[in-house]
Amino acid sequence: MDRLEAMRLLLRVADRGSFSAASRDLGVPLATVSRKVNELETHLGAKLLVRTTRKVALTDTGAAYLASARRILEDIEETERIASGEFHAPRGELTLTAPVFFGRLHILPIVADFLAAYPEINVRLLLSDRNLHLLDEHVDMAVRIGRLPDSTMIATNIGSMRTVVCASPKLIDACGLPARPEDVAALPCVNFEFLSPASSWPFRSAEDGRAIEVEFSPRLSVSTAEAAVDAAAQGVGATRVLHYQCVEKVHQGALRLVLEDFEVEPIPVHLIHAARGTLPSKMRIFLDFAVPVLRARLRAL
Repeated sequence: MDRLEAMRLLLRVADRGSFSAASRDLGVPLATVSRKVNELETHLGAKLLVRTTRKVALTDTGAAYLASARRILEDIEETERIASGEFHAPRGELTLTAPVFFGRLHILPIVADFLAAYPEINVRLLLSDRNLHLLDEHVDMAVRIGRLPDSTMIATNIGSMRTVVCASPKLIDACGLPARPEDVAALPCVNFEFLSPASSWPFRSAEDGRAIEVEFSPRLSVSTAEAAVDAAAQGVGATRVLHYQCVEKVHQGALRLVLEDFEVEPIPVHLIHAARGTLPSKMRIFLDFAVPVLRARLRAL
């Protein structure tokens, strides 16, 4: 039995959720896929998959085995790329993930330039406000906005991001310019729930740096930054978002930053990837290509 081939077949069956889909993807007869996976289970003396009439699912043993098998196959592919000169002629698929709004504004333009510069590399760009697990979801690199937990990931700092309060000139004319954080409680507010799940906003004292928490009753609560910014620009209320999320409206004059002297410490922004030996050239080259551009973009905000 060719165990590497069986691993590859098992991996595709698990990823696609069925033997027939794996068979079509790989151009291997369905009977062959089924037989080789059965042989692997027999060799291991363990059941790796639960088969139903509609799909297959991994057993607990299968999930653990598949995670190890995936790492083994990736290491083999990396070794073969080195031997075949891939580290000098980058090619393959690069999978990136970033928050939706940040990815559209800042990562997509870089990816477009990168694709033009490296025609043998393809990119999958997964935009999600959920932090995808790099290994489990087969992601090469991720943008992370916020403080990183301790992990085995390698992080490259690309800058920092302010958290700001902004309001429309119309609202400021009607309610007055807030001078201190406590003034927020008297303003109509739009709460971006992802950033501030509780109905309170943190600030930092301009005098001594102590933390200040201001509670308020939001006129509107929304689940996306775009909605919070649009509502604030229409005069519904002041809102609190990350600076990049409102900077375009600020430049247009639709919003104005307030309470800048009381902002909390800026939060770091990183590009992260798994710590797995020598980086494939597609990842190393993307880092070299993207990091200086991202640092310049964040400094310009």
